[in-house]
This record gives sequence, C-alpha cells and structure tokens, in this order.
Amino acid sequence: MRYILLIHQGDTPTPETEEWAVLSDDEKQAVYADYQAVSATPGVTPGLWMQPPEAATTVRVSGARTLTTDGPFVAVKEALGGYLVYEADDLDAAIALAARIPAARMGGAVEVRPLVEH
Repeated sequence: MRYILLIHQGDTPTPETEEWAVLSDDEKQAVYADYQAVSATPGVTPGLWMQPPEAATTVRVSGARTLTTDGPFVAVKEALGGYLVYEADDLDAAIALAARIPAARMGGAVEVRPLVEH
C-alpha cells in the first residue's frame, strides 16, 4: 500500500529562521542526516519542500468569480511544509517512518494517509 506522509512544520525550526540559528551545528547536522536517511529509505519517493505558508495564495471560486487571499487557508501552525510518498507493507511501517521525520519530534506533526490506488 502507498501512503502519503504530510509534514506539518508547526514550531519546527527551519533553515533561515531565528529558531534554526540557535540550534548547535551538531543539532542542525542531525536534522539534515535524519531527512536524508528518511529519503533514502527503500519505498520512499521524496516530495518537494514548500515555501513558507506566508507565501501561499488561497483560491476559491464563487459563481464565475475567482477569489484569491494571501496566505494559507489553515492557520500557519497547521500548514503543510512538505510531503513524501512511501510504499509500505502496512500502516505500522508508515507510522514508524513518520516517527523518524524530524518535524514530528521538533514541534510539528506528520499526517499519514493511505493513497487511493486506481
């Protein structure tokens, strides 16, 4: 079964932020190494990292009008920061991989959702 792991950054320190700057070099290298190890896991198709939620534009259509709003639809803390797809034997394996993603332990969360196979 394939699962999408949606990475919600939450309060996770990310590069080029004040929170990231206070991490030690060892902590930063550990975060990079953990993401590289997750991406190298057999069955993982890495996704793309996204710009910060503030860079988003939310689009809605009302009648024939296209309405746009600067920023994300959800609260910034809940906004999606990236994703990956994982071909796993079962949900437990997908959860185990999600637990290895640094955002899950550094103030964010990882949502594991099965994909619909056609």
